[in-house]
Amino acid sequence: MGILNTTPDSFSDGGRYANLDDAIRRAEVMILDGADIIDIGGESTRPFALPVSLDEELDRTIPLVEKLQGYGVALSVDTSKPDVMKAALAAGADMINDIWAFRQPGALDAVRASDCALCVMHMHRDPSSMQDAPFVDNAIEAVIDFLSRHVDVLLEAGIQRERICVDPGFGFGKSVDQNYALLKHLKKLALGYPLLAGLSRKSMLRDKTGRSALDSLSSSVAAAVLAVDRGASIVRVHDVAETRDALTIWEALMAA
Repeated sequence: MGILNTTPDSFSDGGRYANLDDAIRRAEVMILDGADIIDIGGESTRPFALPVSLDEELDRTIPLVEKLQGYGVALSVDTSKPDVMKAALAAGADMINDIWAFRQPGALDAVRASDCALCVMHMHRDPSSMQDAPFVDNAIEAVIDFLSRHVDVLLEAGIQRERICVDPGFGFGKSVDQNYALLKHLKKLALGYPLLAGLSRKSMLRDKTGRSALDSLSSSVAAAVLAVDRGASIVRVHDVAETRDALTIWEALMAA
């Protein structure tokens, strides 16, 4: 899953793809590099990020979804707003990736009647406050409990289990140690669903290497391979070509 932020303030590439033409060119590069899914985000979810208006998020995402139809990859929209979900699905999106796990009023109704894929993610608090005081519970137990409960909500709403994947939410209100505990025990968190892991350029990597987000290629690729080795079905990354190459070597080793 290639990350395509159309925001001015995302933590590592804010502003680079805010222009529609630049965003299309970036998507084309990631597709050529081997991305299977393009994840389009019009609202930053970095720590301490503030919400954007509905109209602004629509303007940042929907024209891009429309333009990328026919490119041969799945299109995901990273949003928590029900109206953006509806517009994205009408424009041809294949997946809704919601950091709020479809807990916002109207979110379930926005996706229930479609056949799109849905990603349920664990987050402590919200982006503007999640790193003020990361939660103190056992991370593994807390994430399993949260994901189990909110997947059940989707199932009870009539959404087919084949549409669901889960995400432990690396960096979303966790300490560095908690993030690594989740990565170590990733298989336990899948709950029988495909698991999405988003570790690319995150602070849990930079904390160990001392490097900046833009200088975190090696650690991001290593984290993606470790996540797949521990059961991740989807890795959400900035550096598609390098991650694809590394995973090709991992696959060759597993097949030997």
